[in-house]
Amino acid sequence: MKIQGIIKGNTIELLEDLSLPNGVKISRSIPDNLIPKKVLWEQIETSIGVWKNQPELDDIFSEIDRERHADLGVEIKFDD
Repeated sequence: MKIQGIIKGNTIELLEDLSLPNGVKISRSIPDNLIPKKVLWEQIETSIGVWKNQPELDDIFSEIDRERHADLGVEIKFDD
């Protein structure tokens, strides 16, 4: 059975009248694209906060940057 409803707080108000007794449990999946991005960003901020006030990270990222931009050169052999 497919029905429609409107979410109001923690309640889903049905748009049609059903003869279901009170207390009947129903379940519904909510697509990921409907989950507010703010909740996901708060989770990311929590993870990022672990790196806060870690002075050794500056050294680590500086070394990564040096390695990424290092000119390692490439040997080219010419046939005579």
